Amino acid sequence: MNFSDLYPTKEEASAYAIPYESYYALGKRGIIYDIDNTLVEHGAPANEKSIELFRKLKYIGFKTVLLSNNRDERVKPFADAVDSMYIFKAGKPSKKGYMEAMKLMGTTPETTLFVGDQIFTDVWGANRCGIETILTRPIDPKEEIQIVLKRRLEWFVLKSYRKKMREGK
Repeated sequence: MNFSDLYPTKEEASAYAIPYESYYALGKRGIIYDIDNTLVEHGAPANEKSIELFRKLKYIGFKTVLLSNNRDERVKPFADAVDSMYIFKAGKPSKKGYMEAMKLMGTTPETTLFVGDQIFTDVWGANRCGIETILTRPIDPKEEIQIVLKRRLEWFVLKSYRKKMREGK
């Protein structure tokens, strides 16, 4: 079985542990983020940590877009708090939202980075657009049942991915 379409480019413990300056030095200019369980707990408002991260990203020179399958009432207040562009009801893993996000930032797949916590929506959608992906660990282990079920399937993909990484493939 080939899971490679679902593999992230890289894994990080958290969106807050990514060496963003290094990615900027490599030519990345835009970052697309998932919100829930990537930047804050599911449904939580922006906190000081997320606001400070987006300040830092702007200082480095990045443009950002929040890409969420959630409704405007959830996404807009978060986007306003971190001062980022956003797309709600994105339909991830459909390519449409990712393409729209790059258009908003004026970036290409080569100059864009995606950061999210789910393989079957976040990573797969970005991979389908040729965007480099960083998979983060979920912030909060308590999740809705449909996400819990997806996490069990993700385990198989991650097992295969990590084996290939160990083998240097």
